[in-house]
Parts: sequence; C-alpha cells; structure tokens
Amino acid sequence: MNKGQLVDALSSAEDLSKSKAASVVDAFLDVLTKTMATGEQVAIAGFGIFTVKKRPARVGRNPRTGGDLQIPEAMVVGFKAGKALKDAVNEKKKEAA
Repeated sequence: MNKGQLVDALSSAEDLSKSKAASVVDAFLDVLTKTMATGEQVAIAGFGIFTVKKRPARVGRNPRTGGDLQIPEAMVVGFKAGKALKDAVNEKKKEAA
C-alpha cells in the first residue's frame, strides 16, 4: 500500500473527502517525523513503537575496490510491532494457509 492508497482507504473508512484524508495523513507523518527528529520515541498502543537509535561508526568495505572505508555513525529509525499488530498479521497468515 502506498500513500495514495492509504488516503483512499482512510477516506472511505471514515467517510472523509480525499483532500481531508490526505491532510490527516500528512499531519500524522509530519508530527511523527518532527518528534523522532528530536530523538523521542513514538508509541502507539496496540500498533507499535517507533524509536531512534544510534548506529556506531564502523569500517566497511568498498565492493568495487575491496578497500576499507570508514562509515560514520548515524541515527536510524527502528520499529517494534505491538501485540495487536502481530496478532492481526499472524491471523491473516493463518487464513491464507
């Protein structure tokens, strides 16, 4: 599902215009991004927890030359699914089998 499909699904599920649904999706993503940019986690009960983690600097290998290169430390986004999401995904998996 892409963003457009998400907007369409939200629009039909909540009886909203597509423009209103698009602004809701945009606002949610904006708040999520701004919150995580400060290093805070975002926990949505039943869905999961978005976290920001520091990945330490490390030595990598250039696949073209085979030489070593230094990869700097970086902040990366992590997601841990909540129980309700895991259960829903596993239930769909059982139905498909």
